[in-house]
Amino acid sequence: MNIYKFLKDAANAENKRALPILSFPAAQKLGVSVKELVSNPELQAKAMATVAAETDTLAAISLMDLSVEAEAFGAETKFSDNEVPVIVGQLVCDEEGANALAVPSLDSGRARGCAKGIAMAKELIKDKPLIAGMIGPYSLAGRLMDVTEIVYLCFDEPDTVHTVLSKATEYLISYGNLLKESGADGIMIAEPLAGILNPGMAEEFSVPYVKKIVDALQDENFAIIYHNCGNAVIGMLDEIFSQGAAAYLFGNAVDMEAVLKAAPSDIICMGNIDPVSEFADGTPESMTAAVNDLLAGCGKYQNFIPSSGCDIPAHAKWENIDAFFNAFKK
Repeated sequence: MNIYKFLKDAANAENKRALPILSFPAAQKLGVSVKELVSNPELQAKAMATVAAETDTLAAISLMDLSVEAEAFGAETKFSDNEVPVIVGQLVCDEEGANALAVPSLDSGRARGCAKGIAMAKELIKDKPLIAGMIGPYSLAGRLMDVTEIVYLCFDEPDTVHTVLSKATEYLISYGNLLKESGADGIMIAEPLAGILNPGMAEEFSVPYVKKIVDALQDENFAIIYHNCGNAVIGMLDEIFSQGAAAYLFGNAVDMEAVLKAAPSDIICMGNIDPVSEFADGTPESMTAAVNDLLAGCGKYQNFIPSSGCDIPAHAKWENIDAFFNAFKK
């Protein structure tokens, strides 16, 4: 599949169809816990196939589990039944630790299990592209160095941060190739931690590393979708777009129409229904109103694909998810 053409056709379609970050709520349909889902490739495949079959999503998206890559490096991961896994503690705190940090094998942690889930899902989903999920380099470095401490280290020990970023990027390219070889039609790179940086810091500590991943993985038949749900992205759109991704997904913390007004018309932008206040805590009526408001401001843009503002929580109500898709059909 020419994934570039697929995305452009979707953006240019008279009737907009949506591509939300929808995977974890499938646990409800399968009757399993989140902990079971993130640990079982077969369940992951069934989750992706369930969403693809039961919704009008443009593409299936794998679990947006942003602990996988840090866990592979050796970071402590906390699992719970009903929440996505989280990284706890600080694996790297100084230059010595950064230099000693080893780039892990793909056999470490759950990486191969996630790739196996992609391969199994590809056998089940025949009518839609399959997009894998992966963390971004700065967000991975933040989980290894602590998401608060890395900000201080960017000022006090920038070389230490760059050392970790280089190793994170090396691993992400390797992992991305594994997902590509497993049958994914693209990867959504989630780089939320970069959303709190100012443009200058983003240009130094995130953009060049994301671009290196894009250049290494993206081709005519394999797309990179960049996702940043930070509230500071409006001020760094030039830097973000310079990364060369096939599409960009923005969070509900920003005005989606303002993003589209600032974006070049040939750059596909996606977003941004609130995953918590609407998908999890809203009602079918409030969701319908939110979709109508989004389309009123953004539907006229030929480079716009509707989406959620971020990963939809596992406990989101399926009646709200159904209302989301039904609002576009109407």
